[in-house]
Formats: sequence, C-alpha cells, structure tokens
Amino acid sequence: MKISVIGTGYVGLVSGACFADVGNTVLCLDVDTRKITMLKDGIIPIHEPGLDSLVQRNAAAGRLLFSSNYDDAVSHADIIFLAVGTPPDEDGSADLTHILSAARSIGERLTKPAVIVDKSTVPVGTAEKVKRAIAGELEKRGVNVAFHVVSNPEFLKEGAAIDDFMKPDRIVVGFDDADAGKQMRQLYAPFSRNHEKFVEMDIRSAELTKYAANAMLATRISFMNELANLSELLGADIEAVRLGIGMDPRIGPDFLYAGMGYGGSCFPKDVKALIKTASDHKKELHLLTATEKVNEEQKNVLFNKLVRFFGGAQNLSGKTIALWGLSFKPNTDDMREAPSRILIKSLFDAGANVVAYDPVASTEAKRVLVAEHGEDLCNARLRIVESAKQAVEGADVLVLVTEWKEFRAPDLPFLAENLKLKAVFDGRNIYDPDAFSAAGLVYEGIGRRSGEA
Repeated sequence: MKISVIGTGYVGLVSGACFADVGNTVLCLDVDTRKITMLKDGIIPIHEPGLDSLVQRNAAAGRLLFSSNYDDAVSHADIIFLAVGTPPDEDGSADLTHILSAARSIGERLTKPAVIVDKSTVPVGTAEKVKRAIAGELEKRGVNVAFHVVSNPEFLKEGAAIDDFMKPDRIVVGFDDADAGKQMRQLYAPFSRNHEKFVEMDIRSAELTKYAANAMLATRISFMNELANLSELLGADIEAVRLGIGMDPRIGPDFLYAGMGYGGSCFPKDVKALIKTASDHKKELHLLTATEKVNEEQKNVLFNKLVRFFGGAQNLSGKTIALWGLSFKPNTDDMREAPSRILIKSLFDAGANVVAYDPVASTEAKRVLVAEHGEDLCNARLRIVESAKQAVEGADVLVLVTEWKEFRAPDLPFLAENLKLKAVFDGRNIYDPDAFSAAGLVYEGIGRRSGEA
C-alpha cells in the first residue's frame, strides 16, 4: 500500500518506519524542514531504541521517504495518517490546531479517494471535525472526492515503541464505512498474523478508548502512590503490598509501582483532556480529578523527604544534591512532565546545587532547564556530568529519579565513601534497604521502611 504520515514525532516516525518495514511505501511529512533534512541524512531527531536502524534500512530500500511538501504527501497515498501533536491548551483541553490545519491542507489537495486516519490522541468528536475541515476545502475548490475518516489510536510506550507496534496487543480501529474498515484491516494484517488483534468499533468509541486506557493506567499509579504514603505512616512496606496484590489475576502486577508520579507526553495531558471533556458535558469525573490531584502532590514527595532529612528547607541552601536520571522514564530522552523538573525547581528555590547524570537525556534536559530557569542560574547551580559516579563525587546525598538499567546495581562502597552525608533517596523503589544499611548508607524509598546506616 501507499501511505503518507503527517508528523514525524514518536508516533508518526515509528508508525511510518514500521509500516515500511512490512513492505508498504511510506512518505513521512513534516512542516519542520530541519527535521526532514535530518531524516534524509539518516539522523533521528528523537531517542527510541532501534528506531535509527529501522529508519535507515527502509530509507535505503526506497520504502521510506521524507518530504515537507504536502503536494507530495497527498498525491502519494491511498491512506493518510494524521500523527501531529495535540498539546494541552491552557484549560486542559487538547489543542487541535495542528490536526485541523493538516486536515485542511489535505482537503486543499485531495484529487483521488483516500482514507484519512486520526492516529494522534484526540478528544471524542475530532474525526467529525477533521471530516468537516476536509469537506470544507473540497467545497471551496468545487470538487467532489470520496474520502473517509477513521480513528486508529496508538498504544505505544516510549522506549518500547517499535516492539509495541510490530507486536501489538490490540489494534483499535473506529470507522463508519465498511470499505474503509476493510482497507485498515488489510493494512494491519501483517501485524495480526498469530491471532486476531483487530478490534473494530464506531469512531467515537475508538477515540474514547485511548483516553480510557491512559486514564486507567494513571489511576493505578496514583492509587499505589496513595497507598505508599499510607504505608510510611503505618510502618508497612509498599513493595510487599505490591507483590501481595499483584498476584491476584484480577489486578495483575503492571503499573503498581509507587514513585514520584507519572509524567511524559501522554498520561498528564490525556487525564486533563478527559476531565475537560467531561466538564464540557456538565459531568465531573471524581476519580480522575483525584488521580490528577494525587499525582501533582506526589511530584513533591522526594523534595519533602529531603527537607525532613536536612531539618528544614533552609538547610538545603548550599548543599549539593546528586541526581541519577532526568528523563521521565528510561529508554527515552523525553523531558515532558518529567518529575526531575519539579524536583530541580524546588532544589533551586531552596538554594541547593544540583549535579545530574542521565545516560541519554542530558542534552535535552539542559535545553529544557535553561529555558525554564535561565542560563545564568543553570550555569551557577546545575552541572550535568558524563557518568553516574561523577555525579556522586562531592555530593551530599544521592537521589534516584529515573530507573535506568545502569543504576540498578550501584557500587555501594563507592557511594558510602563519596556521599558526604551517606544518604540515598530511591524515587523508584529499585533498591534493597538492607543492602544499603549494611553498606553504611541511610536509605529512603517511597512507602518503604527507612534503612538506617
């Protein structure tokens, strides 16, 4: 099949490369000409494991093309995916500016029948707006071209996006035309060979399914964070509780990890957007409102622990805090809604210095933090270094923020020797408190008993 993908972010670029890898001819369009130039030169503008080789292989085979010209994209394809950003607006709703602009650009050029696919995460009713936008441009041109809009939400995890696309647990497609549904089923047939994964439904249900999935996962995270905070008060260990409830097949073990709250490009904005959608229909989503409130409070959990450890925020002034990890999760350089940003702001406000290391996100983190706090403050109070051990040397305490693999088995004697106050704050509960205590280190996790040196 001939496919065009509008937008070359995580979703667009991964989708385009994976469709090309099974034999389709895919043209990826982005209005950012710098991005397109990079992609043509084999440079991947985002970090996603395996994506560079996948893109380069299919580009070399002539199955994956890049352009910033809408004429090329629209004339090329029988199926056009919309994978542009839908960032949160000031009121929490999804900003549809980019997706509707793309729809109008398609309508201005469409000359043959096509299926238009909403791949971006969009509120219920967006497909109808996309359809009206395209139809409006066709009407202006005085032409009648058959097209159908379908909803095909993505369920890709950053850091595992290629595997998620190539081996999906479900392929959700919402459509109102049988022929469009048949084309989508044919397109996804290579990804659904072992057993049926294609789930067809009406368009509005498909749009809601994406929000519902992310809202459910976000709720599990906030629920566990609530229990973690209660565990500390009761002298229980949230890790034991997690194992005990996760073995129940009705609950399962996934997304039961306490920590610093959820971040990234999906959960925060999708929860907000779903709350706003409900509000627009005079409905309050009590559970999701609480989920969001818990998450906002949880972002401060590590800073509050540091304040207690130092005997007050004023005593953090002049101290050096080492951070391991900056990205919102491992295997990505994504800093959107990253808990590290909240923690660093609080540390700066308290007068502390920060020395940080991240295996991948250092460049992106520096760009984001300079934009937030200014170059002068970052130059004076922030150092981003090139190794985990370098971050620890001379620091007062260590805070684990992101659970990258290389942080899982730290050199405990090295930490005990180099941390001035011999304390580690585990924001992801990946360490054994007893091992740290035996090494002469104070251990503080989330919802766990403290390990005293």
